[in-house]
Amino acid sequence: MNKKRIAILGSTGSIGTQALQVIEEHSDMYEAYVLTANNNVEKLIQQARKYKPSTVVIVNEQHYNTVKDALSDLPIKVYTGENALCEVVEDNNVDIVLASMVGFAGLRPTISAIKARKMIALANKETLVVAGELINRLAAENLVPIIPVDSEHSAIFQCLEPGNKIEKILLTCSGGPFRKLTDEQLRNVTKADALAHPTWNMGAKITIDSATLMNKGFEVIEAKWLFGVKPEQIQVVVHPQSVIHSMVQYEDGAVKAQLGVPDMRLPIQYAFSYPQRLKASFDRVDFFKMNALTFEQPDTNRFRCLALAYEALNKGGNMPCIVNAANEIANKAFIDDRISFNRISEIIEESMNKIAFSTDSSLESYLLTDKETRKFAESLL
Repeated sequence: MNKKRIAILGSTGSIGTQALQVIEEHSDMYEAYVLTANNNVEKLIQQARKYKPSTVVIVNEQHYNTVKDALSDLPIKVYTGENALCEVVEDNNVDIVLASMVGFAGLRPTISAIKARKMIALANKETLVVAGELINRLAAENLVPIIPVDSEHSAIFQCLEPGNKIEKILLTCSGGPFRKLTDEQLRNVTKADALAHPTWNMGAKITIDSATLMNKGFEVIEAKWLFGVKPEQIQVVVHPQSVIHSMVQYEDGAVKAQLGVPDMRLPIQYAFSYPQRLKASFDRVDFFKMNALTFEQPDTNRFRCLALAYEALNKGGNMPCIVNAANEIANKAFIDDRISFNRISEIIEESMNKIAFSTDSSLESYLLTDKETRKFAESLL
């Protein structure tokens, strides 16, 4: 059997590194064919020397010579720049593109991969948040499957029953590190507090998004585009133990759930192997060690970002794009100690009220909205 060749967009991040572990465990089936990173030079070089891909891309052009020189003794092609990301995914030898870059930057290369008719393993939330209508249209036109890698969306995907109507999607949420804090306490949380996620080990940006519940808001928007449901059919359920990764309720009232340990290698591996399941080395759920599985309603008054995501989804058009761009600016500003935790949602809401609304679903429109929103959000810092 020929190995499937995988292009990993964002190989040095949390998802990318775990994807490489999956590839290594099943090296008879998969090959890391393209590895890319934005700035993490040392890790990209280390990965390239270990997995020996055909191609690497270091997006930041300032690091190009460093990477090229470090790999000069190996037959690895080295490219740089944002355009290179779009070009390498079009390689005829690539079978699967794992879109695991963080943020808006993942949109253009994912579009290029879809147009090149590559199977998409989607871990980049922002692609569907910003441009869900465009992405779904292009995927349908090019007959490209999009397999979700987010643990929640993978869980929903695994619970689907073709031909049976979904009544409700129950999207689980750990609640983040601050779910029990008061409004007053939330005003004083620090970056270190926010980065201490109770369940998942993720990069800084996504961890902050999890603390504000914007990450869950993005997942709500994603669910609409992935599973063809209405906003009112998507219910967020706070489940601190993170054992049930999400559930699907059907019109007869039956609920199907997917359970597992909080390990992203499971949904990554399933996206690569779908529809088959492969043996895996990671831990299993031990039901005898569980004291209880608990469920709560999210508090959208204290965690305003989740409510704003629902508002954007209901409004449609470029509103989710506005939310994403403002959130990226505010998230980074909080990480850089420039704003308070509660200011994140305020900047997003002010941007939603200021930036012009549009129903144009072209890439050009999204790019313009993103640029205008970032400029406005920066002015609020």
